[in-house]
Amino acid sequence: MATPGSPLLRGLRRLAGALPLLGLLGLGLIVVIPALLGYQRYVIVSGSMTGTYDRGSIVFDRVVPTASLRTGDVITFTPPGHVGLVTHRIHSIKVVRGQRVFATKGDFNKIADVWNPFMLRQPTQARVAFHVPYVGFGIAALSDRRWRMLIIGIPAALIALLTLTALWREAEPEHEPEVAPSP
Repeated sequence: MATPGSPLLRGLRRLAGALPLLGLLGLGLIVVIPALLGYQRYVIVSGSMTGTYDRGSIVFDRVVPTASLRTGDVITFTPPGHVGLVTHRIHSIKVVRGQRVFATKGDFNKIADVWNPFMLRQPTQARVAFHVPYVGFGIAALSDRRWRMLIIGIPAALIALLTLTALWREAEPEHEPEVAPSP
């Protein structure tokens, strides 16, 4: 059994304190580095692409010319009549009266999307380049104030408590062992 001041127990406490910090650092690097390289990130919140991009995955998109899109590409876009973004695969592309018309479908969905066919009117479009599974849950948690307080606040409070405990121990006067008087 490890004693309270043993090196093993101190090492385990350090490791327990370092793991959440390393996790947050890793999450930060996953978000920051691709952004510096020009990628946009989106969290997959539905199951329509399950099997390819599961719920909670984070997809990184590169903005490309709309004219370069091909059938089979996965794009992140705002569908006609919708407010939020969707990440779906281009199911077909047709030319109608000189305009490219797109149809999309989620890989897990049985039928094509209800907003088909539609046109992408912008000259550029976000196309998925790569993804990281399940990391989006961490990003989504950090966007909620309560979770952010827990994820950041608890480790910060633990660090403060450990620091105060160490300072308190250092400030205690050392007691010298009592020596019994000699007869």
